Amino acid sequence: MEYLPLFIDLRGGSCLVVGGGEVALRKIRLLLRAGAAVEVIAPEICDAIGALAQAGSLHHLRRSFEPADVSGRVLVVAATDDARVNAEAHAAAGAAGVLINSVDDPSLSSAIFPSIIDRDPVLVAVSTGGRSPTLARFVRGWIEERLPARLGVLAEFLHAHRRRVQERLHSPDARQKFWQRAIESDVGELAMAGRTAQADAAFRELLEADIPRGSVTLIGAGPGDPELLTLKGLRALRRADVVLYDNLVSREILDYARRDAELVYVGKKRRFTSTRQEAINEALITHANSGRDVVRLKGGDPFIFGRGGEEIETLAEQGIGCTVIPGITAALGSASYAGVPLTYRGVAQSVRLVTGHRANDEVNVNWDQFNDPTQTLVIYMGLLGLTEITERLIGAGMSTETPALLIERATLSDQREVEATLATLAVRATEEDIRGPTIVIIGEVVRYRVTSPNPVGQ
Repeated sequence: MEYLPLFIDLRGGSCLVVGGGEVALRKIRLLLRAGAAVEVIAPEICDAIGALAQAGSLHHLRRSFEPADVSGRVLVVAATDDARVNAEAHAAAGAAGVLINSVDDPSLSSAIFPSIIDRDPVLVAVSTGGRSPTLARFVRGWIEERLPARLGVLAEFLHAHRRRVQERLHSPDARQKFWQRAIESDVGELAMAGRTAQADAAFRELLEADIPRGSVTLIGAGPGDPELLTLKGLRALRRADVVLYDNLVSREILDYARRDAELVYVGKKRRFTSTRQEAINEALITHANSGRDVVRLKGGDPFIFGRGGEEIETLAEQGIGCTVIPGITAALGSASYAGVPLTYRGVAQSVRLVTGHRANDEVNVNWDQFNDPTQTLVIYMGLLGLTEITERLIGAGMSTETPALLIERATLSDQREVEATLATLAVRATEEDIRGPTIVIIGEVVRYRVTSPNPVGQ
């Protein structure tokens, strides 16, 4: 992160704008809206800036910039078409420890004007670090389409009730949970609609009600690509007080959680110290019983080799509510991004999902059931036992020439694929130095793989 987003109180602060053209005018208008005391230094100014000066909204010095002009300023804006002047202003501001924005030149800026969505007092700022102001404006438009026009009215309503909530609820977690319930309830809609009396009544009723016990939500995070997280899962993740996450959950997905949410790693990784399932179950119970909204974030889908069934059974025994939000399981995500149709008319009519995880140093499955040429076999966690798996399948009668595809880090930007036959897959995986995590697809459908220049799903 090159620039830390900050909202600065400029009311009454002295801000200098160097330049008097249309570009300078745009920055001046923003500074004036923020209540800054604006001084413009430029030999010539456009008519609009002149009108603002004549009205007393700003002060204009009709001369060239001098380094001493930055002294005592909160912010300097260099908005001339003279690169030399802008560089002089940047050097002077840096020496004086004053923030400077050089318009359209990030290399001469210690501060950048973002693209702003204004629902005063709610403000959303979008920046690309100066790389593409046009893209920032597009992103602003995408966000603005989804924000209610009267969002600021709701912010003022909630602010007016803060003291009442603080007096009623003493725990920060309880207050956070209450505010979530209030915003998601009819209170928010009533306040934004201007029906203040009804909003007040609904708010009081909600505040006086018993605060519900904590809850647990099991969310399938998908196979890796953060954009494959479902919208329902995203909403639940953003509400969570605490997030218990697995080894396969990416950092990008965790970034969707609230900034103040507690993030707890409970992953399991072979050959490394890992969290026992019993400890995970106990953590879910403890956090929920303390009144917190808990998210258990699992790679893929909670009910496909994710031990989600064990967790909801434990929670049910304790009388703790649990919601399951499914995710795109690794088999589907891997196949899609690698261009493999798991079923294909006249080729494969069924799909079998099996784990290759080794228990007691042996892959414990019934191999004979997989020798079906009209079936696609998808193996999870099979890298470590891949040689044994392929040998057992061949021993059960599967052809050595059966097409096979190993996919490493599926759906992520560094996804890799090894295509081979059943007889050669393990050797090829070793040659390619595959380290995992992996999914293996075995069956005739691999022959129908689409390998276009533009990867499927991206």
